[in-house]
Amino acid sequence: MQEGMTIGRLAKAAGVHVETIRYYQRIGLIPEPHKPQGGQRRYPASATERISFIRRAQQLGFSLEEVKKLLAFADGRNRREVREIAEQKYELLGARVDQLNEMRRKLKRLIDLSREAKGGAACPIIAALKQSE
Repeated sequence: MQEGMTIGRLAKAAGVHVETIRYYQRIGLIPEPHKPQGGQRRYPASATERISFIRRAQQLGFSLEEVKKLLAFADGRNRREVREIAEQKYELLGARVDQLNEMRRKLKRLIDLSREAKGGAACPIIAALKQSE
């Protein structure tokens, strides 16, 4: 009996599509196991853990390129480098939150203007979108 799991079983166990696994292999996030002649590739149980790591990192906002860097430090001995990557992501996310909040404020103002507009007046939202900044 062969050890390991097929790509289909790995995908199911990890909660991803087979194409996701193939993509991760193409970009170097998951090693592609040897394919025996006339057989199927078999993935070790650790592949499920690796995919879970990738997914959790993405949920925290890390790009796949950043995940690749984090995986290079997965042995846990380079805390400073990992912390620097996380700090950079934290700062970037803060800037994005600020940007999104500003967008919300602007949109709220346009919605308020739209509610206050008279029946025959142009829609303030459309008018604002037509303006060049």
